[in-house]
Amino acid sequence: MSEKAPDDQRPPIAAAVIIQDGAVLLVRRRVKEGSLSWQFPAGEVEAGESPENAAAREANEETGITVADGKKLGERVHPNTGRTMIYVAFDSVGGEASVVDDEELDSLAWVKHDELTTYVPYPFFAPVQDYLDSTLKK
Repeated sequence: MSEKAPDDQRPPIAAAVIIQDGAVLLVRRRVKEGSLSWQFPAGEVEAGESPENAAAREANEETGITVADGKKLGERVHPNTGRTMIYVAFDSVGGEASVVDDEELDSLAWVKHDELTTYVPYPFFAPVQDYLDSTLKK
């Protein structure tokens, strides 16, 4: 039986913060316990992969959207999961977002600034919140 690696030895998670037409893309993720949670497209950074490339890959695998030229917003240890999170901002480049990975995702939404708390009832990580506040059309 293999043991799970401690959180500080597990690969970081790269999250794609994708803005298009004054809205940010959120996905509703199926969590192992069966509940659903709204968040950014995200996944583990693979060996030899940059966080920017990992976030772009995960966005494509989960939603079919293609993004490029990511800009790192910041990183932290997530207070609920203990995992290192790296947040990368993108402007949408191509494709129409849809639920591609229906094992991991239930749905997705393009969310305007004034709707954010309907989906995520608490502030985002400060650099991400600052980016959303300054980038999304209010």
